[in-house]
Amino acid sequence: MKTPPKPPRPELLRRPTSRFGWLDDRLLHDRWLAALGAEGISVLVLLALAADARGASFFSRARMASALGLDVRAIDRGLQRLRDLELVAHRPWQPSGLDGVWQLLPVPRPDGAHRTAECLSVAQVLATLGFSKPDAPILPS
Repeated sequence: MKTPPKPPRPELLRRPTSRFGWLDDRLLHDRWLAALGAEGISVLVLLALAADARGASFFSRARMASALGLDVRAIDRGLQRLRDLELVAHRPWQPSGLDGVWQLLPVPRPDGAHRTAECLSVAQVLATLGFSKPDAPILPS
């Protein structure tokens, strides 16, 4: 097994500095970031940092825009993308209002993704990744 590369400052260990502000690593590994685009990612990070224990944030769209250096239209596009992907829920302050409570939702599992007890060979794993079997065996020299 190959040892991971040593970081430039190995003495530094990251630890949460407050109670909230976490993001699920499946956002990266299940390709949610690519689906969100830059505006959606920006708004998601802001909401995660502003969220309480229930994932709720009360930032107005204007305040989000100011905090992120974006215009409100970009915030609206990011929020819409988050809602379309069911990563955020919204409850407006007033009927048909645009501002209100924004709540981060659990990251959905990919369709059909589930853990299985089935063991796969290395060849099967490589085949699922698109690698084909070599024509001739590779022999050590």
